[in-house]
Amino acid sequence: MPIETTKNIWHNGQLIPWEKANIHMMSHVVHYGSSVFEGIRCYTQPGSAAIFRLAEHMQRLIHSAKIYRMPLPYSLEQLNAAVVDVVEANGVAPCYIRPIAFRGYGEMGVNPLRSPIEVYVANFPWGKYMPGNNGADVCVSSWNRLAPNTMPTLAKAGANYMNSQLIRMEAEVNGFTEGIGLDTNGYLSEGSGENLFIVRGGTLYTSPLANSVLNGITRDSILVLARQLGIPVVEQALPREMLYICDEAFFSGTAAEVTHLRSVDRILVGDGTMGPITKALHEAFFNIVNGLVEDRYNWLTPVSVREAATV
Repeated sequence: MPIETTKNIWHNGQLIPWEKANIHMMSHVVHYGSSVFEGIRCYTQPGSAAIFRLAEHMQRLIHSAKIYRMPLPYSLEQLNAAVVDVVEANGVAPCYIRPIAFRGYGEMGVNPLRSPIEVYVANFPWGKYMPGNNGADVCVSSWNRLAPNTMPTLAKAGANYMNSQLIRMEAEVNGFTEGIGLDTNGYLSEGSGENLFIVRGGTLYTSPLANSVLNGITRDSILVLARQLGIPVVEQALPREMLYICDEAFFSGTAAEVTHLRSVDRILVGDGTMGPITKALHEAFFNIVNGLVEDRYNWLTPVSVREAATV
């Protein structure tokens, strides 16, 4: 999806013009993938706009950086303020927000510790990540997700997404919307950039974090909403064949939001339409982010944006 530019990007404490947000090609991140990042959405609401679960996203950025011994020179409060500043300065909503921290221009070599840390926050208009409204046709990928004790999956690190790229490219080349990775033991993990949920017998299932799963913010939101709606929730290791015999299945994530799966490996999930539990969670999620019901969980950070962008 092409990037639609905005006016400003936040860089190390100040707003700079979009076109000035450049890095040197000898920066450590270019050669060794030493970055951590977040993806956040800002939604329009009646007469206003709001960022979804800002503090949780920025706390995860801090945690990802900590795992990689990358101490960020900004507090959680400063990072939250940076996101609000760039969204309000650009005046674009709804939008996608990309905070990123990486090792910049300093020294060459695998050891990153003497390369400086750069922090940027950009935002831009971005619509649906999954095309269409009739559900996603997905496949189980031949590429496994990262094995434990190789690269930490709880860190949202740029290098991890080389694995995601392989999963996504293979799926698209073979005519699917997305791929689902298994963990190294053959259990269900997640999509290339989405957490995975299935429904069977009225119970909502999802893989635990130990199955090479990112601790998704939207994933957590779905678990909270499911329990509030009285839907039984089970987090457990799930065999691949559960995808073929489940009643419903869907992805969750900042980009994917809540997207139901129409088929897996060309086998229909249920009758191929969005099932009742997925529909209830989809509605509950969008009612909150679109400001149609009370924000009882304090998930929304209001921002002052005068005009909504066309997405």
